[in-house]
Amino acid sequence: METVSTLAIAGATRARNALTIMTDDPDPSRSNSPDMEIAVRTLSPLWRAGLTDAPAIVERAARAALAGAKVSGSIEVSFLLADDDRVRQLNRDFRGQDKPTNVLSFPAEDRDSLDTPDEPGTGARLLGDVVLAFETLQREAAAQSKPLSDHLSHLSVHGVLHLLGYDHAVAAEADRMERLEAVILAGLGIADPYVHAGMEAEGTQ
Repeated sequence: METVSTLAIAGATRARNALTIMTDDPDPSRSNSPDMEIAVRTLSPLWRAGLTDAPAIVERAARAALAGAKVSGSIEVSFLLADDDRVRQLNRDFRGQDKPTNVLSFPAEDRDSLDTPDEPGTGARLLGDVVLAFETLQREAAAQSKPLSDHLSHLSVHGVLHLLGYDHAVAAEADRMERLEAVILAGLGIADPYVHAGMEAEGTQ
């Protein structure tokens, strides 16, 4: 699996500005509840053609991730369903890697700000943005002989956990993150993605 990394906090504001410019869907799929707001914007028509219920899958996975990580209060998370070209651009501009990857997580500029309302009038705590690349996810799902919907659920959970500060830079952190992912995905009826033969460890090239 491609490296899945959070971006540096210092670059988050610039990254969010770039994501705003890239977002050309004026009417995103948005899920609102008293304690959660999840916006899913479809930037690439590949998602509509290849997985029509992708926004609903992402929303379900995001809710499960937040619940599994025991996050409470009013939360706002944004997902962008993009393609390899757009993700490659972001990966190049903000991580210095000129290639597509499966998912990028852009955390809020300052995680300490999650303790106070970030969005005036809503009281929502801004968690950040998660961007997913259709072609890369599709290739990985085929290589791992799993449904694209399951892989999308996994990487949506993975992206949210990155926004919450989970990482896999060292073995102990990776183990903690992967165990939580497995528990969350089990609750969604999805098999542990880390037990499939031939699957590379997170954080490898």
